[in-house]
Amino acid sequence: MAVKRKTRQRDAIFGAIRGADGPLSVAEIHELAGRAIPGLGIATVYRNVRSLRDEGAITAVELPGEDPRYEPSGRGHHHHFRCTDCERTFDLEGCPVGVERGATLPGGYRVDGHSLTFYGSCEDCNRV
Repeated sequence: MAVKRKTRQRDAIFGAIRGADGPLSVAEIHELAGRAIPGLGIATVYRNVRSLRDEGAITAVELPGEDPRYEPSGRGHHHHFRCTDCERTFDLEGCPVGVERGATLPGGYRVDGHSLTFYGSCEDCNRV
């Protein structure tokens, strides 16, 4: 396997993802990493996001009807909250569902996993 070269751009991109309150879109990564690296190109962001994902450093988060968002791998089981006002996505700690892997639901359905996204207004938007 080829060793990936560590660059300032890659560090800024991964730093933006690692420092976020929730999964980021490529556009959000570009904006945040661009603060550290003026002139950072969107193609560089896409290339590094793909590389970080392929290496297992970040994980894609799929929200219905949207492009993938990215967060660091290894955060454990958690869910997300999507603010419909500012369009930011936040991590929620813990699991309000309480249905474990391997559980059997009514009808004989065996659970392999689940994903849950809440929608509404975040704390900042509620203050407005």
